[in-house]
Amino acid sequence: MRVLMLAPTPFFGDRGCHIRILEETRALRPHGIEVLVATYPVGRDVAGVRTVRAPALPWVRTLPVGFSSHKPGLDLLLLLTAARAARRFGPHVIHGHLHEGAVLGRLLAGRRALVADLQGSLTGELADHGDLPRTGPVTGIARRVERAVVRGPARVLASSSAFARELTERWEVPAARIVSLPDGVDPETFRPGLASDDLRRRYGLEGRRVVAFLGVLAAYQGVDDLLEAWPAVVAAVPDAHLLLMGYPDDDRYRARVAAAGLSDSVTVTGQIDYALAPRYLGLATVAVSPKRSATEANGKLLNYMATGLPTVAYDGPVAREILGDAGTLVPRGDVSALARALASLLDDPAECRRRGAALRERAVTEFGWPALARRLVDVYRDVGGPA
Repeated sequence: MRVLMLAPTPFFGDRGCHIRILEETRALRPHGIEVLVATYPVGRDVAGVRTVRAPALPWVRTLPVGFSSHKPGLDLLLLLTAARAARRFGPHVIHGHLHEGAVLGRLLAGRRALVADLQGSLTGELADHGDLPRTGPVTGIARRVERAVVRGPARVLASSSAFARELTERWEVPAARIVSLPDGVDPETFRPGLASDDLRRRYGLEGRRVVAFLGVLAAYQGVDDLLEAWPAVVAAVPDAHLLLMGYPDDDRYRARVAAAGLSDSVTVTGQIDYALAPRYLGLATVAVSPKRSATEANGKLLNYMATGLPTVAYDGPVAREILGDAGTLVPRGDVSALARALASLLDDPAECRRRGAALRERAVTEFGWPALARRLVDVYRDVGGPA
């Protein structure tokens, strides 16, 4: 079976959706699925992932997280590139990532089946990023467009049960077309006990109890809340150290850390190569994800879990579904509760071990990519791919 994946994003970029695309591609390989990824000109190639890129625009060297005025032009070039690739590759199924991928896939699919892979509501994400107001006529138009987009594909892959419910209740997608396919993790790559002593020396973390955040550095990810909570954590646990790993606003957050006088207890690393992420997480005692979005995917939780890290997150349907009873959930936006939860875990090694072991087991049994890949293969076959 041949699958053309449309990735209207600067793949690969060490973050959320990109990681899902990469892991799906790798997990499908043992099932005899040949995948070709069509993506933007910016980004970097990954060994073992067959990729075709749209032509470069000289004035576009990077893209921000969220909306960019360059995207319409890049999407048009991607559509033309994918059309040429489809003629040569002969895919049985078109697999479009994100809402843009669903739109491009619909234009490209023809008689082929289209599978849309969505991380959450597009209008909700744009509002979370501050690119769209919560209400108003423009938002109303965007919602009507989103409704049309999500009702077109033969199957819609929802990254959480909460979003699957939203697709039927709010966006009126027939339930028979929706398949819950959560983000997954490779538990052989992300695992406890990886050697990280060299990194510990590099960042001066000897004798420190480390809280790790790995992901997009942005307010909607709760990074501002985390920094607001941090002085209370250090007051309770003086040897605590916060490791903020990610991008794109790492310079701005370094400046904020310095201005707040937190440089002795907070390190902003910048972008971390995904291949090195397991070792970086091996530095941590506790992991954290105070993400403010209610329905958007949160794949970093799975990496934390597979590494055996007790995890603190803002409460919400996605976090509850992923972490289960072993997670430590606090009310969304409650900075004081966030600080208390982090300090409590740091001060309780036995509880850390108990929760970390339970989360690791949950990651392996319920979110391992080998099992999720079989579910995805069944989706392809259901919509008309060869058996």
